[in-house]
Amino acid sequence: MNKPLWQPSQKLKQESILQDFCHFINFKSSSNFKELWQWSVKNPEEFWSKFWDYSKIIGDKGLKIIKKDKIFNKSKFFPDSKLNYTENILKKKSTDLAVNFLSEKGFEEQITWESLYEKVCKFSNYLKKLNLKKGDRVVAYVPNKIETIISFLACAKNGIIWSSCSPDFGVQGVVDRFKQVEPKILITCDYYFYNGKKINILDKVDEILKRMSSIEKVIVYNYNEAEKESLKNFIDFNDTLKVDLDESFERFEFNYPIYILFSSGTTGKPKCITHGAGNVLIEHLKEFMLHCDIGDNKKLFYYTTTGWMMWNWLVGGLATGSSIFLFDGAPVYPKIDILLEYCQNKKINLFGVSAKYIDHLKNEKYNSKNLNLNSIKIITSTGSPLADESFKYVYNNIKKDVHLASIAGGTDLVGCLVLGNIFSNVHQGEIQGQSLGIDVDVFTDDGNSALDGDKGELVVKQPFPSMPVKFWGDEDGKKYHKAYFTKFKNIWHHGDFIERTNKNGFIMRGRSDATLNPGGVRIGTSEIYQQVEDIDFITEGLVVGQDFDDDVRIILFVTTKNDQDIDDEKIKLIKSRIRKNCSPKHVPAIIIKAPEIPRTKSGKIVELAVRQVINGEKINNKEAIANPESLKFFENLPQLKL
Repeated sequence: MNKPLWQPSQKLKQESILQDFCHFINFKSSSNFKELWQWSVKNPEEFWSKFWDYSKIIGDKGLKIIKKDKIFNKSKFFPDSKLNYTENILKKKSTDLAVNFLSEKGFEEQITWESLYEKVCKFSNYLKKLNLKKGDRVVAYVPNKIETIISFLACAKNGIIWSSCSPDFGVQGVVDRFKQVEPKILITCDYYFYNGKKINILDKVDEILKRMSSIEKVIVYNYNEAEKESLKNFIDFNDTLKVDLDESFERFEFNYPIYILFSSGTTGKPKCITHGAGNVLIEHLKEFMLHCDIGDNKKLFYYTTTGWMMWNWLVGGLATGSSIFLFDGAPVYPKIDILLEYCQNKKINLFGVSAKYIDHLKNEKYNSKNLNLNSIKIITSTGSPLADESFKYVYNNIKKDVHLASIAGGTDLVGCLVLGNIFSNVHQGEIQGQSLGIDVDVFTDDGNSALDGDKGELVVKQPFPSMPVKFWGDEDGKKYHKAYFTKFKNIWHHGDFIERTNKNGFIMRGRSDATLNPGGVRIGTSEIYQQVEDIDFITEGLVVGQDFDDDVRIILFVTTKNDQDIDDEKIKLIKSRIRKNCSPKHVPAIIIKAPEIPRTKSGKIVELAVRQVINGEKINNKEAIANPESLKFFENLPQLKL
């Protein structure tokens, strides 16, 4: 267990961007990540100022680096700086590839840096001609295509605030999100594909427009120019590019809003988390360069939709001078290794996926021996904790010599609090370390730092650049304060239950609001998943606490391979494994086979909704769930009445 799964070679460390940055700041300690991180949080002004210089951000840095306030989230970074996000993204004007798109249907499109610059400058001019001003909102209900990136960068260039939803959201889910921000323009597409099915988007747009009076115009692009659908009476995206280039780049405040992301909305109406342009730019540059070793001319591919924060993260990768690769469709259609084949064919350097994707490959016993994945230097995994066995699976079946970085953060900061780095070893089940410049800690319930090996709450003890600038519509800041600052006074409480290891690593134990408390002992759900999902007849598990007999009892739901039944023998095996590898307190009181596990649009399992159903509580927002019909099974289960 203590033996690393991967160790960076001396050569890799010495030639890394992280090592180069250490030379740049005259940091003497060689290849010691923990010491570098400690320096970065003790000297935040110097760290962030030096990193601005090192990453060559275009703009006026200003003289003050942090304007501190006694209220955590009112502290401001680079308060007198000015920059334009899009100007920083479009630094290159070459004929090299900027963005590549592949559809599950097999057709591809590309755009060069030169052409991307030209189209962004034209579309931004078109938006000005529509009289859209700085601070107006544009929303996009779109697949993950090049036109989406052009639209977003044009908005950011003009100081227009962007927000997007993937087309798998139903009408209610779209309205619940977009209506709150009162957009003037809706950008959409005629259709998209998923799992071999062609799905019309425009059919839903009429209904959306009926419910959202603020939208003045709808701009539509074709998914495939070779197979066009009628765009109804809406504006054709191609026509918007028949204007002159507007090559002016007005520079805005560092904290000026760039986009609004939405919380998953499984506990109520989605929160409108508003992020600043400079905030996300500097954080994404830091994560790609210093944590992922990604610089100029590299190739980045993250499997994501436009409704997940990883889309925003991937687009931020363009600021490094790397080209980015998009895929639209189901991750295992038309074949299980379509994404890995894309990595092979395009010689991808960073391949990013959800932990559930890796778990799926593992469950299907997939091996990549027929592919050449030499180009992949780092695989990043997020969305949920990556199980111990999935770590081993990657090294045994995908690629032996690869930096596997489990990363965790979220929509709240469009980035990470804990993630990988090129100086540290990769250990099974562990995230390598903290995010540089972010004062991450693990707190016990009484607000003290937890010891190595103890579990607690993931917190941040000092302000950091990628905090949201506000929640849209939350004028007095009450929702913002409630989201992060009610558990610990003036300390950012992230809502993850986590354990620090003696190797400066971290193990995610699940969301705080999903932790179990049988007999008053706090248990993270991922501890049970680690055991269950490695059993060969189980495909997935979901564990919740049921209020019972003045206590909480643990209920485990599982889905099985080939829809096998769960008999007494199998139940005994599951319980025995959990008891042996966790503790008697972890053992579920009841194990039930379910036909399907409910999940969010980004693939996270929805423990909270199931807990609400079995405890007879009302679910506030089924629209946030990708497969809401799956919740029906959990209602009035006779096994839970005993």
